[in-house]
Amino acid sequence: MSEPITLNVGGKLYTTSLSTLTSFPDSMLGAMFSGKMPTKKDSQGNCFIDRDGKIFRYILNFLRTSHLDLPEDFQEMGLLRREVDFYQIQPLIEALQEKEVELSKAEKNAMLNITLDQKTQTVHFTVREAPQIYSLSSSNMEVFSANIFSTSCLFLKLLGSKLYYCFNGNLSSISSYLQDPNHLTLDWVASVEGLPEEEYTRQNLKRLWVVPDNKQINSFRVFVEEVLKIAMSDGFCIDSSHPHTSDFTNNKIIRLIRYK
Repeated sequence: MSEPITLNVGGKLYTTSLSTLTSFPDSMLGAMFSGKMPTKKDSQGNCFIDRDGKIFRYILNFLRTSHLDLPEDFQEMGLLRREVDFYQIQPLIEALQEKEVELSKAEKNAMLNITLDQKTQTVHFTVREAPQIYSLSSSNMEVFSANIFSTSCLFLKLLGSKLYYCFNGNLSSISSYLQDPNHLTLDWVASVEGLPEEEYTRQNLKRLWVVPDNKQINSFRVFVEEVLKIAMSDGFCIDSSHPHTSDFTNNKIIRLIRYK
């Protein structure tokens, strides 16, 4: 094997061999490390490439093994595609295309399961009746939660582009609350007549909106209607075998399936 070479890719260091970097002579790396293209050095004398350092591990491993190995929960296909296009390793380009077709097929058949819960909560708040006069008031508030699971990560991203939390006077996509690519939990409240806007923020109460329709979701009926509309536009249909009809009509469980 040739002498080891240390690369600085976007601030992340990798050590490999010259034979690995030039294993595909027609690629960008092949040209850089065969002397056909100039290379830059960092302050330590390492070859510097101003590209994404984290993604480069998949590029380098392909050079070593000729296999594109990605973790099951890999979520950066778009970034990987751009990096692969930069390095112009033709077998890697073909391997990525095959991987994307494989993932696309896996996404076509999907299941969506939503479990709903609702409770009534008493909220206490102050009302300003005059510059120096406040009164204590209380009202019942509907509190909703939806536990959403889907085998399609893309569908949850689609849902995130349609549903937004309203909090502290701002709308924010529920996508920012998506920590697990297959699972999402939503918690929100219905608007309460007479409750000052600042009280929602003070008591950490989020409301839920449908964008771009600019519609507030104040009941499970509206939530179910909107989710069904989004899901069916994405090819889902109601699973006739589950759940029990009474559970579905009582807005306890929604289960949909998609076959393509």
